Amino acid sequence: MKLNQQDTPLYARLIQFSEQHPISFHVPGHKNGSIFLDDAKNTFNHILPIDLTELTGLDDLHAPNGVIAEAEQLAANFFGANQTFFLVGGSTVGNLAMILAACSAGEKIIVQRNSHKSIINGLELSGAMPVFIAPLYDESVGRFTHPDIDTLKQALEIHPDVKAVVLTYPDYFGKTYPLRQMIDLVHSYNIPILIDEAHGVHFSLGDPFPPSALKLGADIVVQSAHKMAPALTMASYLHMKTERIAADRIAHYLQMLQSSSPSYPLMASLDIARSFLASISPTDIEAVKTSVMQVRKSFALSGFWNLLPITEFDDPLKLTLSVKPGLTGFELAHYFEQGGIYPELATHNQVLFIHGLQPFEKLMQLRKVMKSVMDQLKIIESHATIEITKMFSKKMGTLSLPYQKMNQHKTATVSLKQAIGKVAAEAVIPYPPGIPLVMKGERITGDHIKIIEQLIIQGVTIQHRDITRGIRVFTGQIKEKNT
Repeated sequence: MKLNQQDTPLYARLIQFSEQHPISFHVPGHKNGSIFLDDAKNTFNHILPIDLTELTGLDDLHAPNGVIAEAEQLAANFFGANQTFFLVGGSTVGNLAMILAACSAGEKIIVQRNSHKSIINGLELSGAMPVFIAPLYDESVGRFTHPDIDTLKQALEIHPDVKAVVLTYPDYFGKTYPLRQMIDLVHSYNIPILIDEAHGVHFSLGDPFPPSALKLGADIVVQSAHKMAPALTMASYLHMKTERIAADRIAHYLQMLQSSSPSYPLMASLDIARSFLASISPTDIEAVKTSVMQVRKSFALSGFWNLLPITEFDDPLKLTLSVKPGLTGFELAHYFEQGGIYPELATHNQVLFIHGLQPFEKLMQLRKVMKSVMDQLKIIESHATIEITKMFSKKMGTLSLPYQKMNQHKTATVSLKQAIGKVAAEAVIPYPPGIPLVMKGERITGDHIKIIEQLIIQGVTIQHRDITRGIRVFTGQIKEKNT
């Protein structure tokens, strides 16, 4: 039977199987939902019958040749890939796999410095030698965005033996950049370019969204279906469109990194999300555009923040509020949450709201909460803001201590002030967005510590056991490695 983009072969097979009311003498232990906590049954009873295992006819994620293979092929066709892998461990597992497949211990790889922590963890697992290229600080949006092509070109000229280049596109806030020029540059060295496109699964819809990294020629692209499409949390895709890296290597690392008991509801949601995206019509897009403009108009009516404008490089579904001096994004987000409206992300100076792929229907409620927020902001005290323009002062650099040598050094926990000048033995990661402020193996600067202290004061969540107790550093003399 020939499949089309409206079909959902994996989801349909799961429904068909569950409707036969099969008798379970297999895992999982809830036995198709018959064994479950009574108080929770009403919430879970629709999903448990399809929470199955690798039974006859249901295929196997790690050796797909049936309905999972069909679902992955439909995804590849829709997104324009040669091959698509379903991921049940989030974009994290895709980022890990593509780095492990691209380079081995001791080999060089060029990486955008403000990458997600999963990219950095992939570097450590591989034992690769990263060459970091710093992002530009964009005054118009008040944050670091992407590296410029001149820095990438310089890195390639100095390190023509790198095995891959890893970039993020778009950033968390939906901002893109002229990626095709960078792809063409990297490919002129016959080097693969790997893209963390976690926030761009919907870019394949075309206008008004920026072009997808696959369309622009990237070799491997990882997308979080759950971020912008209607998929369950952790459901993601890895797309390949290259001969520079073997698909077998990706498959090998995915079967190592992903669960041997992958969630069928997660995989089914990937099937459904792709079908949903494929079914969106031009009329649907126009309705979403109209809704976005209405929401933007509502957000624009305040003296406490600026709504950042949308350019051709921006995802229109991302709405970013830049707070006025004396206020923090964390405070603004807190007041919205008190009114029952939960933004995606807050930073020291911005709050990110994400519009969905359907019209927003609670505009009056939004405006009511917004009025309450502004009333509360009139009476709070203003305070100093964080200076972050020096976070990535070096255009290009490497770790002060390579991953392969870290096990040769002892570590100790020291106070924040004592850590200045020492090499970090652990990462310091404000979350979200999950971009390391300090990386393991990186030399800690006074600017790092100033920012950390301000983040602590403002109550930012930092993924660290207890940053107030100090930072774990490598002991002994560590000579700086020249780039």
